[in-house]
Amino acid sequence: MMTQVPYHMKEVAVTKIFTFDSAHRLDDYIGKCANLHGHTYKLEVTIKGRTDHRGIVVDFGDIKSIVNEQIIGKYDHRFLNDLMDFNTTAENMVVHFFEIIDSYLQQIDNATPVRLVKCRLWETPSAYAEVTWEDFHAAQ
Repeated sequence: MMTQVPYHMKEVAVTKIFTFDSAHRLDDYIGKCANLHGHTYKLEVTIKGRTDHRGIVVDFGDIKSIVNEQIIGKYDHRFLNDLMDFNTTAENMVVHFFEIIDSYLQQIDNATPVRLVKCRLWETPSAYAEVTWEDFHAAQ
């Protein structure tokens, strides 16, 4: 018989990290990035919720399925300008990814309610764009 975890039903944030490689060019931009170039993107997905009776907020496998199917599978080793109908800046892309993940996250069968609280998209090892739940919902 399992004993109750002392931190049962506490709110916790969990993060899963993904990488993918894509090429793009920036529109309406003067500089090197106006030319075709590529990045190894790193996407950090942070979800928050209360732990269930097992001490789990959300199954990492569920996060992995959503991101692999809806983002990595569509954008890895692709030319982003052909797939996105907006300028492919890290800022625009992270908002787009937040929207995708948020909509699919609400469809998973989870023991407790969860919310996507942050997406961070690293374009280089020293540069990223980030959107939080508050920022995303304030803009609507």
